[in-house]
Amino acid sequence: MAVYFDHPVDAPENSDVPSQLSWHSTLPILAVASSSLTTGGNVDIYLQQGEYVESCHIERPHQPTVLRWHPSKPVLALGWENGEVLLLTTPSGEKTLLANVHTASIALLEWSSFGSRLVTGDQAGVLAVWKLDARGKLQGNHQVKHEYSKPLTCCIFRPALPGMDVAKLARASVSGDESALDMFSWKGAPLKMGPQEGLVFYVSTADGKVHSVDEHCKTNTLLSVEGSIKKLFYLQKREALAVVTETLMLSQYTLGPEGEAQEFMKVKLSSKSGQDVDIVWTENSFLITATGEQIIRLWDLERDENYILTLDETLGFDNGEMLNCVSYCAAKETLAAGTSQGRIAMWKMVVQPNNIRTNTKILWKLQTPTEIAGNVTQIQWGSSQNLLAANNSKTVLILCEHVMSAHFSQQVAAVQLTPTQLSITQFSTGVHLALQSDMHIKGVCVTKDSVTVWNHKVVAVYELSGTVLRNTGSFPCDSQEVAVHGENLYTVEPNRVQIRTPQGTVKQLLTFSKAEGNPMLLNVCQSYLVVGTDTAHIRVFDLSRRDAKAHCGAKNLAEQIANLGALRSVKCNANGSQVCILISQVNGRPDHKVYFYDVEMDTVTHFDFFTGRPSSGISQPEESEKHQFRETELSGRCPVSHYWDESEPRLFVCETVPVSSESSSNSYADMVDVSVVTLFCTQEHGLLLQDCYPKPIGLQALLALDVPYYYFCCKLLYRKGDVFQPEPGERDPGSTEGSSTTAAPSQFPQMVSRRALRDFVGLENCDKSTRDAMLNFSFFLSIGDMDEAFKSIKLIKSKAVWENMARMCVKTRQLDVARVCLGNMGNARAAKALKEAEAEPEPEAKVAMLAIQLGMMEDAEKLYKSCQRYDLLNAFYQASGQWQQALETAEIHDRIHLRTTYYNYAKYLESMGDKTLALAYYEKSDTHRVEVPRMLQDDTSSLEIYVNKMKDKNIYKWWAQYLESQSDMDSALLFYDLAQDYLSLVRVHCYMGNIQEASQIANDTGDRAASYHLARHYEGHEDIRQAVHFYTRAQAYNNAIRLCKENGLDDQLMNLALLSNPEDMMEAACYYEEKGTHMDRAVSLYHKAGYVSKALELAFATEQFSALMLIAEDLNENSDPALLTRCSDFFMTHSQYEKSVELLVAAKKYHQALELCLTQNLTITEELAERMTVTDSKDLSEEARKELLEKIADCCMRQGNYHLATKKYTQAGNKPKAMRALLKSGDTEKIVFFANVCRQKELFIMAANYLQSLDWRKNPEILKTIIGFYTKGRAPDLLAGFYEACAQVEIDDYQNYEKALDALTEAFKCVSKAKDTSRGQQEARLADLQHKITLIKKFVHIRRLYAEDADEAVRLCEALLDEPELDPAVRIGDAFGFLVEHHCQQGNFQMAYNKLEELQKLLPSQNVRYYISQASLEALQKKMGMPMEPAEHRNSVREEDEVEEDLNMS
Repeated sequence: MAVYFDHPVDAPENSDVPSQLSWHSTLPILAVASSSLTTGGNVDIYLQQGEYVESCHIERPHQPTVLRWHPSKPVLALGWENGEVLLLTTPSGEKTLLANVHTASIALLEWSSFGSRLVTGDQAGVLAVWKLDARGKLQGNHQVKHEYSKPLTCCIFRPALPGMDVAKLARASVSGDESALDMFSWKGAPLKMGPQEGLVFYVSTADGKVHSVDEHCKTNTLLSVEGSIKKLFYLQKREALAVVTETLMLSQYTLGPEGEAQEFMKVKLSSKSGQDVDIVWTENSFLITATGEQIIRLWDLERDENYILTLDETLGFDNGEMLNCVSYCAAKETLAAGTSQGRIAMWKMVVQPNNIRTNTKILWKLQTPTEIAGNVTQIQWGSSQNLLAANNSKTVLILCEHVMSAHFSQQVAAVQLTPTQLSITQFSTGVHLALQSDMHIKGVCVTKDSVTVWNHKVVAVYELSGTVLRNTGSFPCDSQEVAVHGENLYTVEPNRVQIRTPQGTVKQLLTFSKAEGNPMLLNVCQSYLVVGTDTAHIRVFDLSRRDAKAHCGAKNLAEQIANLGALRSVKCNANGSQVCILISQVNGRPDHKVYFYDVEMDTVTHFDFFTGRPSSGISQPEESEKHQFRETELSGRCPVSHYWDESEPRLFVCETVPVSSESSSNSYADMVDVSVVTLFCTQEHGLLLQDCYPKPIGLQALLALDVPYYYFCCKLLYRKGDVFQPEPGERDPGSTEGSSTTAAPSQFPQMVSRRALRDFVGLENCDKSTRDAMLNFSFFLSIGDMDEAFKSIKLIKSKAVWENMARMCVKTRQLDVARVCLGNMGNARAAKALKEAEAEPEPEAKVAMLAIQLGMMEDAEKLYKSCQRYDLLNAFYQASGQWQQALETAEIHDRIHLRTTYYNYAKYLESMGDKTLALAYYEKSDTHRVEVPRMLQDDTSSLEIYVNKMKDKNIYKWWAQYLESQSDMDSALLFYDLAQDYLSLVRVHCYMGNIQEASQIANDTGDRAASYHLARHYEGHEDIRQAVHFYTRAQAYNNAIRLCKENGLDDQLMNLALLSNPEDMMEAACYYEEKGTHMDRAVSLYHKAGYVSKALELAFATEQFSALMLIAEDLNENSDPALLTRCSDFFMTHSQYEKSVELLVAAKKYHQALELCLTQNLTITEELAERMTVTDSKDLSEEARKELLEKIADCCMRQGNYHLATKKYTQAGNKPKAMRALLKSGDTEKIVFFANVCRQKELFIMAANYLQSLDWRKNPEILKTIIGFYTKGRAPDLLAGFYEACAQVEIDDYQNYEKALDALTEAFKCVSKAKDTSRGQQEARLADLQHKITLIKKFVHIRRLYAEDADEAVRLCEALLDEPELDPAVRIGDAFGFLVEHHCQQGNFQMAYNKLEELQKLLPSQNVRYYISQASLEALQKKMGMPMEPAEHRNSVREEDEVEEDLNMS
């Protein structure tokens, strides 16, 4: 917690009442203007602690009106009511009077951002601009003077745009950007780099106008509003201008590039009429007003939000206290306000992330007030040290923030309350004292006998003697740190530590070399002193003797710790073996690690709170689950303070905060998430985590560790005069002194609160041996040495100690140790509960049960949450009476038990007498239909109201039953009707004798239960027909059948039996059979009941043929074969052959069925064939099955069903027959597919033979398939024959001897490959093919030669005609045709005609003109006069010849 030291300014005597304050923006210099109506005014300059600068005093017979500091230089501009403007330089006191430009009272003074321009303005509307050099010296006369004729009110400079990035411009120039290159050239304007000074400013006048003045001092009117302008603000993010008028009308204007202004918002600010308004504008766009009311108003112009801040009486403010003035410090994010009762109220701004990712929420937290006397009329933050000046109408006070000093040692604690007052607590005696000093205390150090305070100038020592504090010495000393051991004081100076007496006499010097640096940090623990220097060296001294002796050499930590900037704190343990260190990094940020220097081993280790792990090489118990949980709990944190135990050298404690908050160390104590971490530190086992303890809310900060307690400073809720009040409920829970138990504010408050360590809860007053045993037990438990842990406590008999150790096991999760502790405690119930919890799979759930049995409810809750066992957490909340948490858990995480939770809560509320809320939760649990009537059964009026309100059928029924039990039958009937409980309606009507109404209800509703009850009633009254009727409506057919049989109602019996179950049908059929009448009904009922054999026997016996037909419809292969055969014979006798066949097949007499199909010429359908196809080898052998399938296929062949025959032949395994059947079908696609699937030679050949019968000449695919099939069938002789046929077709149809030659060549190859069964035939065939090939080759050669040598070709052709057996290899007609064509072309028509005649003689039966072209025939007719037949006749002759040739080929 921060304390504000208030320094009244050292004003000269006879000074007037202060009227204005002005801080320099960076330097700790305050200007104060004072005014008097008689003597005029003066201006004085004061330093940081109110020191008066005498050389800068200025006094005039006129009143000062405006004070403005230069932005960087110690130059103050002063404006007076006579129009004089003066520049005052501090501390020299040099005064520079500006030229006499103004004659009226100065209204405004404003510096530009760098101070190169000064704007002055007066009440007459005269404005002047002055130029100053870099030293703040005036340069000549004013630059310009403007007259606006109206009083000037405000002036602001517009911030300049950011400077240009030179590196970026250079890269652009190199890449060829001409505009960038021009900026670097000498032709252009000078290049502006870095931050620029804005020289454009805006000035407002009393008539509501705002004028703009550019950098060349040219002015123009920008905008105009109604009323005088009180404030001008510039919104840099929006590039907008905000204007506030005297009537508090806020207007915002956007500024265009050409100097125009456009209004975009206008709003009236709230205020109290008739009061002066203090308006503050902040850089983050907050507009803050104080109007002399009890509130402060804030407007966030950037987010368009507004706030109201009020005072809180619980913090010490008075009722009706007014807020007069405000000031905001951007560096501290703190808003200060002065009140009418002499207090400074401060609000800290807290930015919280909102649900929306890019949005944030602003909160303002009111701090403890600072008191000064009088009525605060003016306050102002200033300087880089964030000092606050306050004017209380009598004097001016300067307030500077200081962290509250506190110290604990040897059971004595001191905590600072005010700048000059301490609260002293002696825990050994319970005495509380207050120390009032005459200095501003900046440090305190206590021992059991003394209190030492200092302020960096003076050290004062006070002796503690009972309840009295006595000053034993005081001496001047500028030491920043002081430590005390016994009668010695330790102070620091450059390169040495001085050991002094309480009176300041130096007894001994501890010198440090230049390399070791200057001592900066001191700490004493027991008889050891550790010193830290500004060069990161540490030294430890032994103080147990008369003179201090070095305990170890100087240690340079910079060699061991990387990135070390400076030491923040050093602490030594009780035996001087370990030193713990906190450091700052080079960048100034606190390090996340705590470092430990082992004096004996000369080693440095650390514990990293960012990762939650110690440095590598330090041993840890092998309990991964526990330490993983601890690492998660400790990670992401930063240490802020640390202490060793006063007497136990192994025990260390550290206070940590989340990483995001370590930079704001002054305010970390206000945070909720502060953890106190305790560690064991030894040479053998390194760093061992002992406990992680959340700092209680309401406590300020950790002060010390002295087993069995942690010691904390309390937060000061408020201080009011000499009365102080810590936050309620946060005092020492174990204290019994009267001064600490009172709840009223105290003049001597106890500002230190103790909290027992985890291992000592309940053992706070134990003796030293028990304390040591518990510490050893905790230590050995931490290292996992169970044997040593139990040895250390084996002599302890106290149940309280064992219970405390069991509590310790909850933290360490040592369930095995916990069982031993529970046994020694004799707590059988807890041991049983822990044993039952062993069934839970999660270790945390087991530990949580232990925590519950020990009353550690918060720990149990955390454990259940950590393992996400929300079902157990829900049950825990219910058992502990935390019903709201139980409901929330069930609604969010444990919805499977939501209704159960609602029900249990309702039962709880009922037990507590809250029936109204219980009713609501019974409804939520959906148990209200039973539970609410039970709950309200003693309050019938409320229950009736609830019944009528809910309109629920179940509740109506319950209420009707209640009324019936009360004999209120009419009301019961009404509610039974509303509940639609027809059974109860009929039952009550029957009871009342209203049989007709009961019958009508049963008939109208058809309710089975109601009908059954009514039927029983009629049966009891011998009304059989009505009884049968209602039994039928109730679907109680067995009762109806019973009545029909007993009373001879045969007609109704048949219908009822058909509606009933098979057993009732059987009984009715037996009844009819025994009676001997209506045998058809008996057969039908036997059939319907599933007794088919009995039905058939009875049908055959009584010759019920129609019934037989119906029964046969339901016969199948599961029926009795004998019965099937008998029925089949019956149908065959009556010529029902198809039905007979079906029954024979069902009886598995397939051969008879086939014979019947053949004899009666019945078509075998595919369905019938499939039924006859036996798949089970149990019925027939494989051979018999194949035989049956072939017979089925043969029958299908006879009937022309070739596809089905193919299927059955295939199933029988006879694929050749299957192919033959398929060939008869003529389905080419299936034939090809079947051949490819079967892949048998015979089938390939059969398919190829079939395909030859098709028109393969026109379908190339068929041609390829034929060749492929013959090839696959390995029939080269057949393939050769096919090639020969192809060749003949090419010759006869197309005269294409080239293709014919290719085909014969392939045929020759095929014959060559074929196996010769009779060698002579194959050779003869090869010779014949070779002869044909030779002749065709010659003829092809002749044709080709003709184009080159016609005569030679003719000669060869004539020689070819002499070849024996020329035809059919080469047709004679084609050879003669070749000669005739040649002679016709040569014009030798006579020779051509002779050749034609010769051909005619050789082929007398053929039309030889077929071989001659039409053109040659026409030429012969013309030249030789031979007759010419018509073309039609020739074509017909040719067709006849083709037919004849086809016949010959076939």
